[in-house]
Amino acid sequence: MSSHRPERHYTGRIGWLRAAVLGANDGIISMASFLVGITAADVSYDTLFLAGMAGLVAGAMSMAAGEYISVSSQADTIRADLQRERRELLTDTEFEQAELTRIYIQRGVDPTLAAQVAQQLMAHDALAAHARDELGLTDTQQAHPVQAALASAAAFTVGGALPLTLLILSPPTSVLPVLAGSSLVFLAGLGGLAAWAGGANPWIGAARVTFWGALAMGLTASIGALVGPTV
Repeated sequence: MSSHRPERHYTGRIGWLRAAVLGANDGIISMASFLVGITAADVSYDTLFLAGMAGLVAGAMSMAAGEYISVSSQADTIRADLQRERRELLTDTEFEQAELTRIYIQRGVDPTLAAQVAQQLMAHDALAAHARDELGLTDTQQAHPVQAALASAAAFTVGGALPLTLLILSPPTSVLPVLAGSSLVFLAGLGGLAAWAGGANPWIGAARVTFWGALAMGLTASIGALVGPTV
């Protein structure tokens, strides 16, 4: 007799993993690129540090606000769909049951069995059945705006604090190479970790994040070097 063992799936991590990875990744890339660009413009250390602190706070708040608005819009859409489905279930139950039956038939279930399954699920929890099988909504897709906003802001702060810490610890004569090189290492580690947590190839995750981070820092450094002397 085999014992039941719960299966571990990665989809349950989608909500928090997306917000955390996006926030930390944006924190490292934004702050590193920002600081690299200003460093290339040959400004004073005090100006560089002040700009970094302002950028860290502004970036964290921007991430929180953007994530809150985005996920709130998603929640509003889901709520509207469920409300419409609830009205349809009250006004035309037979049609909704037939609709559910057709969905199961299209998925390969025998018509007679599909009708029985639809009837039983409608009797148990009609709205949940239609939300899952008609609208494609599951528990892992539930929108939590405040949670997403806090996760993004915290992750951005942690990610953005890394380049800022490098700025503080680096010798004045080697700020640019230390900042750029170490930030790319952080990005590679984050990309690999995020891919691993999501069940994907960590090397691919590390490579794509590092590529975009290097591109961002290269562009800002070029702009800083070109514009800085004229300011």
